[in-house]
Amino acid sequence: MNEPDTPFEEPWQAHLFALTVALNEAGHFTWSEWTALFGRRKRTVDETYWAVWSDALLEMLERKRLCGASDVAALAARWQAAARATPHGQPIALDAAPAGDA
Repeated sequence: MNEPDTPFEEPWQAHLFALTVALNEAGHFTWSEWTALFGRRKRTVDETYWAVWSDALLEMLERKRLCGASDVAALAARWQAAARATPHGQPIALDAAPAGDA
C-alpha cells in the first residue's frame, strides 16, 4: 500500500495547520480549547475536514479577539492583489499589492 508522504493534499492545508500550532504555542489558546472547538464543529457541520478546520480557527480568532472575519477577508484580498501584481514564477510578497487594490 502506498501511503502519502504528507497528510495534506494542498500546501494551504499545511500552512493552516502550522498557523494553528503556532498560535497555540504562542499562548493564544490551549490545545484543549482548540480540540473541543474543532471537535464540536466537525460533528455538527457537513463540510470537508480542512474547511471545518479553517472555520474553527476563524471562530477561535474571533473568540480570543485576535481578529475577525472582516480582517481575514481584507488580508485575503491583499494577498490576491499581490498575487496578481507578481510576475509568474516569482515569490508572492504582500507588499507587492498596489495600494488600494484589493
